[in-house]
Amino acid sequence: MQIRSFVAADFDQVWPLIQQVAQARETYAYDPDMSRDDAWRLWVELPRATFVAERDGQILGSYYLKANAMGPGDHVCNCGYMVAPAARGQGVAGALCEHSVQVARELGFQAMQFNSVVASNQVAVRLWQKHGFEIVGTLPRAYRHASLGLVDCLVMYRWLAD
Repeated sequence: MQIRSFVAADFDQVWPLIQQVAQARETYAYDPDMSRDDAWRLWVELPRATFVAERDGQILGSYYLKANAMGPGDHVCNCGYMVAPAARGQGVAGALCEHSVQVARELGFQAMQFNSVVASNQVAVRLWQKHGFEIVGTLPRAYRHASLGLVDCLVMYRWLAD
């Protein structure tokens, strides 16, 4: 598996993944009817950097990295990660997380914050904790899960500076 910078041609494989995740309404607060253009803006144009994990020309996953806030809060970054269903459970998300921490440090960020990790997504919660993120807050009933109804969201944080 190789993790590399996103190129425009990658979006043909990334878009169906974003669309599938948004429509599932289990992990991301994205409009299930989001257009391809809106997804492009969200995943590629607005972030500071976007990367993909690939093997033999197949996109296994992707992440974006951006400042979490502006001005005096721009030393904290935020990332969003997605892994293709066929690649889940193969260490792709963990590799993307490690890569994003390295890139964030290279770009001068001092911390990384995940603003809204859906608490019912225990696989992600455990993975982020394994990679040094702490739960620093809970947002009660902040997510309308497709099958579970209202569930909590977690704010997770990791200091990156030495």
